[in-house]
Amino acid sequence: MIHGIGIQWILFIGIALVSWLVQANLQSKFKKYSKIPTGNGMTGRDVAIKMLNDNGIYDVKVISTPGQLTDHYNPTNKTVNLSEGVYESNSIMAAAVAAHECGHAVQHERAYAPLKMRSALVPVVSFASRWVMWILLAGILLLNSFPQLLLAGIVLFALTTLFSFVTLPVEIDASKRALVWLSSSGITNSYNHKQAESALRSAAYTYVVAALGSLATLVYYIMIFMGRRD
Repeated sequence: MIHGIGIQWILFIGIALVSWLVQANLQSKFKKYSKIPTGNGMTGRDVAIKMLNDNGIYDVKVISTPGQLTDHYNPTNKTVNLSEGVYESNSIMAAAVAAHECGHAVQHERAYAPLKMRSALVPVVSFASRWVMWILLAGILLLNSFPQLLLAGIVLFALTTLFSFVTLPVEIDASKRALVWLSSSGITNSYNHKQAESALRSAAYTYVVAALGSLATLVYYIMIFMGRRD
């Protein structure tokens, strides 16, 4: 049991290090590509509106949201939320991020199955995220007398892990849609398209690391539950 937990801690530290490196790489590329203009003067807002319209979507609003890397699509109120540095910038990074978020709007319009599944999981995962750590902690403390509590915590955590893995195809597909449109619409060219692709790939890596980290944590709690009599 101790040996197994030791391996898990090594895995956690490794994933934490990889996560830090991926985030640092993303921040570096964001800073670098934010200084390179697309060449047509279009801001992130302009790119988003054009991509939506080119896909026949006219009921989604493009709005500015505070912060950095806070860009997201909200299917509930049908808004593409772009961070200030993306909304107002005419950089290749802004174009890539804006197109990616519009990729989610296109998924929503086309009823993309993984996005529908992720949206269906949101209420459950929101509840699980609010209580899961408290239940897991209590479950570990009461492991010998009330093991069912830890099992309940594991089930809740498994839902958050499932959500992380369902998110992967959603994000990857949104980037693919964005890159195809950026190229076909002439927003990017043979030179800066590779930079847009590199930026979106780096962003995708953050979701991969998050999913693997969640899976490793889930395995850790399962090992504690399975070894409760050791």
